[in-house]
Amino acid sequence: MILVDGKPGDRVPASDRGLLYGDGLFETIRFVGEAAPLWPRHMQRLAAGCERLRLPAPDPDLLRREAQIATQGMAQAVLRITLTRGSGTRGYAMPVAPRPTRIVAAFPMPALEAAPYRDGVRLHPCTIRLAEQPLLAGIKHLNRLEQVLARAEWDDPAIAEGLLCDARGNAISATAANLFAVIDGVPVTPAVDRCGVAGVLRAELLETLPRVEVRALPLAECLAAAELFLSSSVRGILPVRAVGDRVFAPGPVARAMQAHWRGLGFSVETA
Repeated sequence: MILVDGKPGDRVPASDRGLLYGDGLFETIRFVGEAAPLWPRHMQRLAAGCERLRLPAPDPDLLRREAQIATQGMAQAVLRITLTRGSGTRGYAMPVAPRPTRIVAAFPMPALEAAPYRDGVRLHPCTIRLAEQPLLAGIKHLNRLEQVLARAEWDDPAIAEGLLCDARGNAISATAANLFAVIDGVPVTPAVDRCGVAGVLRAELLETLPRVEVRALPLAECLAAAELFLSSSVRGILPVRAVGDRVFAPGPVARAMQAHWRGLGFSVETA
């Protein structure tokens, strides 16, 4: 089901600034029945993004009620909340009194096979580089063209994701997941203060891991890590078994984080 400003429908005006300029934010939230274990973290990030973009923040209780309506009857669902600045006069200037557009859309959770969680996934080393823009870094704004172009770099079904770097040659993330490396026994995740998205499961792991570093991660150091894994609020924890020709094996840190993911109330796979 799709709700637009609380009413069933799937259309927005052609003048909507989300369509014209990518002026807005989104959250993608996994539901298990009526439960969304990472909901508070999603709301925290959405509120932070609204503050950064000077968007009126929606009422979290209203969003939760609409989410329950949209996901009703689904055993497992993926919910996307999209918030735009709404319509305005022509041009980039923000409306003086914006009337945001709120879209809450639920989709059945795709079946996830067990093998990638057990054996790991292959990553394509992407050639596109993420541009640095500290004002937009970390938040989940609507412009995802870098990720769209990165995903177009491969069509091999054996490759599950792509590894993205910044212009300085630091590993940042996958196209739709955060990255963790284990180096000399210490988990490391790239800083996302200049580019990239600060994922909600990443935030959960930063509070869960007993030792973790958030810092620049040069690609060469990343590829020399003892283990790599991805974190996604929809897909969970995915060990990495290869980046191009560099081979890895699922390690104990990834396994521990998979156990933590299950403990939150998610299943590692649904098929």
